[in-house]
Amino acid sequence: MRGGRCLFPLLPLALLPLALLLGLCHGREPAPGAVTCGSVLKLLNTRHSVRLHSHEVKYGSGSGQQSVTGVEASDDANSYWRIRGKSDSSCQRGTPVKCGQAIRLTHVNTGKNLHTHHFPSPLSNNQEVSAFGDDGEGDDLDFWVVQCSGTYWEREDTVRFKHVGTEVFLSITGEQYGHPIRGQREVHGMPAANHHNYWKAMEGIFIKPSLQPVKHDEL
Repeated sequence: MRGGRCLFPLLPLALLPLALLLGLCHGREPAPGAVTCGSVLKLLNTRHSVRLHSHEVKYGSGSGQQSVTGVEASDDANSYWRIRGKSDSSCQRGTPVKCGQAIRLTHVNTGKNLHTHHFPSPLSNNQEVSAFGDDGEGDDLDFWVVQCSGTYWEREDTVRFKHVGTEVFLSITGEQYGHPIRGQREVHGMPAANHHNYWKAMEGIFIKPSLQPVKHDEL
C-alpha cells in the first residue's frame, strides 16, 4: 500500500476475494516495504530465475511426501505461499517479519508447509525439501529462519531461508525433472550459504505492515 492505495502487483482476479478476507488495507503504524505475517506471495530464486512451487505430485523416492520444485512461469497459482510464524500468536497478521525470525511457509493450494529432513534429494543428492502436514499443521521441521541484513525482511531484499532443525539453506542448483513435471527444477537444502540460496519476494497479497497487534471487533 502506497499513498493510501492498495496495490495488487500481478495478482490474479481469483485471489482478489482473499485480499479482502485478509484485510489488506487495515494495518497500523506502517513499516513501508516490509514483508508481513499473513501475506501471500511468490518467492523467486534470483540465481536461477524460478519461483518456489508445489503441487499434488509426490516424490517417487526418499520420503514420498509432496514434492517442491522451482518453475519459470510467473503466473502459476501453485507458487503461492502464506507467511506464518512458529505459532499463530508469534506472527500476528500484519506484523513485519524480522531478520532472524523463524517462520513457516504454507503452500496456499494444498495447505502443506515447506519442510526438510534427512532424506537425499532425488537429482542432486543434497537434502530433500518437501511439503508436509495437513491444513497448515505439520511438525517442528517446518521452521525456517529468514536471513537478511536489516531489521525487517523488506520486499526488495534478497534473503536466505535457513532450516532450524537441520541448518541447511533452501536452494536450487539447476537440476531439472523429467516426466511428469518436466522442466521443473529441483529444490533442496544445502549446508553452505552461497548464490544458489538467495530468494526475493515477488507477486502476491502483501498486508500493510503494522507494529501493533490487529484487533478483532466482535459482531
